[in-house]
Amino acid sequence: MKYVVWGLVLLLAILHQDFWNWENTNLLFGFMPVALFYHACISLGACATWYLATLYAWPLDDEAEIETSHVGGASK
Repeated sequence: MKYVVWGLVLLLAILHQDFWNWENTNLLFGFMPVALFYHACISLGACATWYLATLYAWPLDDEAEIETSHVGGASK
């Protein structure tokens, strides 16, 4: 799953370069420019990707491993 998260990060970096929307003057929902809506969607995608990264790609807590390794032996 870690590679899926990295793939999503790469995809978001590529999709963030939205040069095709800057000349579009249409409004979505009657008030929002298309480029702003696109950027809002990219931001939500980044939020979801960061959530997945914290679940699947975040390193484990090393402090818990250190404490359990010193339980049976002498510590310095």
